[in-house]
Amino acid sequence: MKKRVISMLLAAVMTVSMVSGTVMTAAAEEAEGKQLSVQVGPDPETIDPALNSAVDGGNMILHLFEGLLTVDQDGQLAPGQAETWETSEDGLTWTFHLREGLKWSDGTDLTANDFVYSWKRVCDPELAAPYAETVLGMVEGYDAAIEGDLDALGVTAVDDLTFEVKLAKPCTYFGELAAFATLSPVQQATVEANGDAWAVEASTFISNGPFYITEWVPGSHIITSKNPNYWNADAIKLGSIKWNLIEDSNAAYSAYLNGDVLMIKDVPTEEIPSLEGNEEFHVEPIVGTYYISYNTQVEPLNDANVRKALNLAIDREYVAGTLMQGTYTAAPNFMGPGWKDTDGSDFYENANNGEPYMPVTADIEGALAALEEAGYPNGEGLPVLHYITNDAGYHKVVAEYLQQAWKEIGVTLEVEIVEWSSFTPMRRQGDFEIARNGWVGDYSDPSNQLELLYSTNGNNDGKYSSEAFDAAIDLSRETVDPEERSAALHEAEDIMMADSACCPLAYYNDFWLQSSKITGSWHSATGYWYFMYADIEE
Repeated sequence: MKKRVISMLLAAVMTVSMVSGTVMTAAAEEAEGKQLSVQVGPDPETIDPALNSAVDGGNMILHLFEGLLTVDQDGQLAPGQAETWETSEDGLTWTFHLREGLKWSDGTDLTANDFVYSWKRVCDPELAAPYAETVLGMVEGYDAAIEGDLDALGVTAVDDLTFEVKLAKPCTYFGELAAFATLSPVQQATVEANGDAWAVEASTFISNGPFYITEWVPGSHIITSKNPNYWNADAIKLGSIKWNLIEDSNAAYSAYLNGDVLMIKDVPTEEIPSLEGNEEFHVEPIVGTYYISYNTQVEPLNDANVRKALNLAIDREYVAGTLMQGTYTAAPNFMGPGWKDTDGSDFYENANNGEPYMPVTADIEGALAALEEAGYPNGEGLPVLHYITNDAGYHKVVAEYLQQAWKEIGVTLEVEIVEWSSFTPMRRQGDFEIARNGWVGDYSDPSNQLELLYSTNGNNDGKYSSEAFDAAIDLSRETVDPEERSAALHEAEDIMMADSACCPLAYYNDFWLQSSKITGSWHSATGYWYFMYADIEE
């Protein structure tokens, strides 16, 4: 089906609000009137790079900011704000050489000192950045920095164009971290002048990427306009991107059918059968797992046997193949396909001697045996359990299925549907018993997902804590032997799966509708849509 292209001139006030003194090229003037209208989610919880941990916010951030390095269309590292970089022979010193003439969206200079400030900010205990340990835990001085001595972090501006990082231990995938959104630079003067409020209004949102925010109407939309101060601005064809903040998938679908939006991430599940064979309906695998978090600090979920019983009672083939209409894949392991082992092979294929950790169909006998071991024969004596989820995609139907599946082993489950803006803060604060969760890889190293279960990880929503698991992760961080590192990572998954630390349900695929009028965009295996170099065919 063909869709009407929405083309609207940016308001004159937006043009005037662009940095004064900027000379607009002919290409930039032509791009002014091209606005791409998309939907990747509702109001983001945050678009502060240091605080975001959600895909929808991350998708906006990668258009608004650029780190030292980037990831290209083929998933390979590419120059970003740094034009070149090198690593010392011992792997402990990484040196990044910034491009000359870098600017913030307000036209002021961006230098290596901005990266020093921003990386130290990620470690600030008062900020409590959820990714801090993941992205900077291997940097020299991290332990002291996270306790408040930010200057202990091993990052230095050698000069305005040279940023140096000292690692406490080698990290083979550190280049991927340098491309990760959490380590994007933020402008110190703006953050200090506005506090947390800097990242919630267009007027104070200074960025350094291909686009910057020119309009923000909560509950409606965010407009990001081409940043004339971006180093590669001449390659940007769009004048702006309108991010429609739509939470209801039916409303998103209607907007798509009307031609008001040219791409939607949230497709109503009931429409999927009718979309099969439609060239505008896309399904692609991504690296990640849809899972359930248990709050391991509350009874009875602090008992591994209770968690095991809940895990075994689920028919994952039914969840993925029927409820999710084959758009996802049943998950017997926490780590699914796509994660790379240290020798480049598939981590999933090497796990547990090639055998799945759990059956993909329900094992009711095993579930009942685990409940009896926990002291709850046939579920007797178990309190009512509570499950929170947001209402998008398949989340509600999965919750309803869990009620039925767990009822078969004597478990009563109450479901609470929570708005997206409240859902992730509740989960992060541990304000739940059982919660819908999921993770899409930020990079292909399996530590990215396994470390979610590390005791002190900011994304460890279930507060799982295991000395044996932590020790395995610690070894994977410290060793320089690829085989030893691989064994340690696999041991970590062995431990958390034996402990039923969480409940894997399905491996992700992204499915979305996108008009064929959009050209030059791409979708990554980490679940992001890249529109910065896109165009719209009239």
